[in-house]
Amino acid sequence: MAPIDARNSQSIGFVLIPGFALMSYASASEPLRAANLLAGREIYRLSIFSPDGTPAVSSGGVPVPAEHLPGRGSGLGTVFVCAGGSPRDWHYPSVLACLRQLAREGVRIGGISGGPYLLAAAGLLAERDFTIHWEHAPALLEAFPALTPRQARFVIDGNRITCGGGIAPLDMMHVLISERMGADFARRVSDWYLHTEVGEPTAPQRGSLAERYGVHHLSLLSVLEKMEETIEMPLDRAAMARIAGVTPRHLDRLFAAHLGSTFLDQYRRIRLQHARRLLEQSPLSISEIAIATGFSSGAHFARAYRSLYGIAPGDTRHA
Repeated sequence: MAPIDARNSQSIGFVLIPGFALMSYASASEPLRAANLLAGREIYRLSIFSPDGTPAVSSGGVPVPAEHLPGRGSGLGTVFVCAGGSPRDWHYPSVLACLRQLAREGVRIGGISGGPYLLAAAGLLAERDFTIHWEHAPALLEAFPALTPRQARFVIDGNRITCGGGIAPLDMMHVLISERMGADFARRVSDWYLHTEVGEPTAPQRGSLAERYGVHHLSLLSVLEKMEETIEMPLDRAAMARIAGVTPRHLDRLFAAHLGSTFLDQYRRIRLQHARRLLEQSPLSISEIAIATGFSSGAHFARAYRSLYGIAPGDTRHA
């Protein structure tokens, strides 16, 4: 490897949105700190920003010292936005304007966990390949129907970098450090954190259907997958049975035997879980959420929601 000197220093910024996940931020920033330690000099210069220049408080209540958003000619090479919580609470026009200005200056822009939502709001993801944490995907799809995120751990598309968050930034930083400093050096950084298995960018964010439902029957898994894909326009029992290659009566037996549920109850539960994420994260009205999750009316949706969760949809939103 070529000797590392001061000319290799790169300025990287993190814009922390209040309520950000500390794990996501640490998984992205700590490998850069370790790289400086292993190199014996500052090859990455980190700057931390918040919307108002005050310490950014994480979802767990930990404050991180921060400065005001960068202005023109900041000298930054890459800026990551790290956000968590509810997208409907992220009203930061100054952040969006800052991201647009940085992009015009040729700065590489990244988003971590919910950060890609703010990149989308700034108009920086049009015709781009990108990802976002699976929990924020429903809100993004409703707010920006022309955009379609991939369920990948991270995506690098030219000067846009997006990551699902959690521990996935460890994998992303391994790739970015490898690009700049070489694979051997990146491996040393990953070993510093006992990160022995570097995940592929396209690896899934969530456990498989079989793991999430505790089911291994292929016909039943095909129906569960289709249920998750057809939340807004649910298919009837006969159509689902044809997809599974079984009779409707046999499909009923599969749900009873493997899930202890009925076809309709399971389908309704999946749609209501999706509705709950929209209530918590999207600005859609309750009536709009009812339509987006396949219910014929707001009243029908409210009754089903209360039956499952014990509270009204409005109570979830207010909470």
